Amino acid sequence: MTSGSPRSTTAVTCNPLNIPYRYQDVRPMGAERTVHREAADPTIVRYRGRFYLFASMSAGFWHSTDLLTWEYRATRKLPALDYAPHAREINGVLYVTASRLTDSPIFRSEDPLADDFTVVSPGFPFWDPNFFQDVDGAVYFYWGCSNKEPITGVRLDPETLDKVGEPVALIVGAPDRHGWEQIGENHVKAEPLTERAKIIAQYLGDAPFVEGVWMTRHNDTYYLQYAAPGTEWNTYANGYYTGSSPLGPFEYAPNSPFSSKPGGFVTAAGHGSTFQDEHGNWWHASTMRVSVHHEFERRIGLFPAGFDSDGVLFCNQNFGDYPTLVPDRRVDPWTETFAGWMLQSLHAMTTASSSAEGHEPERAVNEDIRTWWTAATSQPGEWLQTDLGEERTITAIQLNLADDDMASHAPDGSDGEDLTGAWRAIYPDLYPTEVLIEVSTDGQEWHTVSDNRGSGEDAPHAFVVLEPARRARFVKVTAGRMPFDGPFSISGLRVFGTGDGTAPSAAAPRARRVDDLTARIEWESCDTAHGYNVRYGIAPNKLYHSWLLYEQNDLDLRSLNAGHDYWVAVDSFNENGITPGPVVKIT
Repeated sequence: MTSGSPRSTTAVTCNPLNIPYRYQDVRPMGAERTVHREAADPTIVRYRGRFYLFASMSAGFWHSTDLLTWEYRATRKLPALDYAPHAREINGVLYVTASRLTDSPIFRSEDPLADDFTVVSPGFPFWDPNFFQDVDGAVYFYWGCSNKEPITGVRLDPETLDKVGEPVALIVGAPDRHGWEQIGENHVKAEPLTERAKIIAQYLGDAPFVEGVWMTRHNDTYYLQYAAPGTEWNTYANGYYTGSSPLGPFEYAPNSPFSSKPGGFVTAAGHGSTFQDEHGNWWHASTMRVSVHHEFERRIGLFPAGFDSDGVLFCNQNFGDYPTLVPDRRVDPWTETFAGWMLQSLHAMTTASSSAEGHEPERAVNEDIRTWWTAATSQPGEWLQTDLGEERTITAIQLNLADDDMASHAPDGSDGEDLTGAWRAIYPDLYPTEVLIEVSTDGQEWHTVSDNRGSGEDAPHAFVVLEPARRARFVKVTAGRMPFDGPFSISGLRVFGTGDGTAPSAAAPRARRVDDLTARIEWESCDTAHGYNVRYGIAPNKLYHSWLLYEQNDLDLRSLNAGHDYWVAVDSFNENGITPGPVVKIT
């Protein structure tokens, strides 16, 4: 049996979200200056028929009516550069706050687009805040971001927002029992390579950060969601505890982590928010990592989510950076949200007008956001072209830009100061991402599918849906203006559509438990497979976790919870479709 048949629709998105991520200019801990994009810790809340997205270090927020197109809105009222901003509706009003080690003010707004935010409380020192109003009108507040201190909660007076009673310590990390909380890339601790990383590692130690709390009530159960082990790793994820009251006691949910994306083009899915659209569909927004130029070089992802009949909270992150449908009705998040468009461009023959040393054209089609092609000059007109080898049906193109050596091109600033606001004020339209995208059947006659040159648009992860789909073999992208007039740099030229062949044969996994937290999974390679999606879970019908792998036929799965049995399936895939594998128990 194969899956992955295409579905025709215009309401399609693709992670990471294409929003104008703000540039940060920093020289942390005496290290070399970095200029990198950053937005993380997303709160998405639906307020008066519109979605509002607040993210760290953004000097404003984004809003949308459809979860597809996001418009940035600067604000003069909210703190510009605080981390983990949070927004929630309380008694019909939007309340907003963010993280500070000093008192963190709380704002209210009835019309965020009018920038009518006013301070209603001086707050108190906290990090990673979260408001929650229960069905009885009671208001609660949660916070915590530490590898030493617990996630904490307290009830608030709904009028004054003063604390009612003493704060309650709720949960702490337990990496000895929760494998996914173990620190490190692939949950393996490695020696830091740079002096700055060594200083950070010495300060943080080996314990996971438990942070990014978010509370959701579903039926009569309270879901206390949290992130671990750290934002700079591919294993950054969200787990949860459940309780019968807002302040607990809480019991660990063995289906954790419910949001986890350790493999694929862009990885990680921690510290985020869970919300519903107008149709009742659940979604989960989370933090995805790049973390090349700086640990906090991050992006935002959006995933279908929900609760099963047993009350288990889940995210559908199968092929979580492939095109995803945004439905106009209530749908099944497992069977009705995948667009069915497969990647056509993996390791395609790619050429360029020029290339900087160490950033060759093939790096743009290797499905790794942490590597990239860079042109040898900063002149408009530099181009990258990929040859799919034969005509394919192309349905969408995602163009992901990298920030190669931005510190050499951005205006200089003082140590530790973020100058993005000043840059925008002095040099309006300073960092557009202007690109011409064309397709061709023969490499000679070209058809334009997108051209924003001269627009000043900032689209660092442009996602272009072709309507109608086109038959083509070649895709070419040509630079207009680039941020700070820097070089054209592409971390992912990703072409989606359908091939004319067949999906690969099924993979049959062999899976054994190595220890309480680890399983070894192996399978025979299929010659026609591009990769494999490893699905696993604590019941054969609840394989809610996934790990997408390219050109690899084994996995040391270190994210298990002690004391629970697991089942696994390995789905093989290529440019033509997906073939689900059999479900086997990990023995």
